[in-house]
Amino acid sequence: MDPTAKIIATLGLLLLLGLATDAIARRIRLPRVTLLLVFGFVAGSGGLGLFPSGCEASFPLFANIALVMVGFLLGEKFTLSSLHKHGRYVLWISIAEVLATALVLMVGLLLIGVPARIALLLSGIAPATAPAATTDVVHEARASGRFTRTLLGIVAVDDAWGLIVFSFMVVAARAVGGQGANVQFLLAGAWEVGGAVLLGIGLGVPMAYLTGRIRPGVPTLTEALGFVFVCGGIALWMRVSFLLASMVLGAVVANLARHHTRPFHAIEGIEWPFMILFFVLAGASLRLESLPQIGLLGIAYVILRVAGRFLGAWLGGLASHADALLRRWMGMALMPQAGVALGMALVAKQQFPELAEIILPVVIGATVLFELFGPVLTRTALVRVGEARIDR
Repeated sequence: MDPTAKIIATLGLLLLLGLATDAIARRIRLPRVTLLLVFGFVAGSGGLGLFPSGCEASFPLFANIALVMVGFLLGEKFTLSSLHKHGRYVLWISIAEVLATALVLMVGLLLIGVPARIALLLSGIAPATAPAATTDVVHEARASGRFTRTLLGIVAVDDAWGLIVFSFMVVAARAVGGQGANVQFLLAGAWEVGGAVLLGIGLGVPMAYLTGRIRPGVPTLTEALGFVFVCGGIALWMRVSFLLASMVLGAVVANLARHHTRPFHAIEGIEWPFMILFFVLAGASLRLESLPQIGLLGIAYVILRVAGRFLGAWLGGLASHADALLRRWMGMALMPQAGVALGMALVAKQQFPELAEIILPVVIGATVLFELFGPVLTRTALVRVGEARIDR
């Protein structure tokens, strides 16, 4: 069969797979995210090798398309009324769990004798989350309530705080290694966050007032996708966080375009097919042979990250006067970790090539674990707080 025909037929089969995944997930009580990741691994080059080579090569494209839509939809949660009700929980818990995760990792690794540069870099990578996986678990469980809204708000801003912390940790690692504090790298980290915010605002204002004019009050799907994809493309070109830029875009539209909510409903209607491809191809890129390589350092990384998540969520909940259920279960809900952590690990590899053989196996191996089991823990937390509405 022609290679192009193989790829198109494979993508069609993957989309049909998504229809079956929902039914299977309901029966065995596992998140469909985990099932899709497992299927992707089994069928990918790390397993049976069933995918045409072009499919796995196209993963970055589908990942970016899916994540830019996820970011836009997360932005809808940041209306002024929502922030007034839940903003202090999101702010306090997101900052606390990012800082606590980084500090627990750094102190814990230093105490067991890990060299300072490695401890700093791993502690900068650990706070990264997986917004796509967390959001899909929420949608699949049809969860709603204070806990769910706070969770979505936290994962929306987590990676912004994480990028800032990672930038500082890289600068600190360079200083410890005698290379001097690289102010340029710190500025690059600030630009990745600040530039994304400026881009989201710059495109969000015209989107809020221009969309919906072809059909008054009802913007078309084409308009919504056009703005979202332009935002993602420009963000990649500017080398800023496209996830944060699209989230700010969604927040601006949600606050200014009060005459309609159609952009969000339109994109929600087509998001899932891209998410299927995203998760299956992400599973195909997993390499379980990385797990044996992580050793004691990797085990420590996993345990300390889990401890930091729980501690940070509890402290943030305490500071924001959140209820006991939120303090107890939010840490578990924030366990998923995926592509952002791998991206940070690759940056660390470029900055510290001599440490790549230590950093990459640990982060890749731990990410495999958190990507497979994190969604299960998120779903469990939603069930425990009583906000999941799962079909029996």
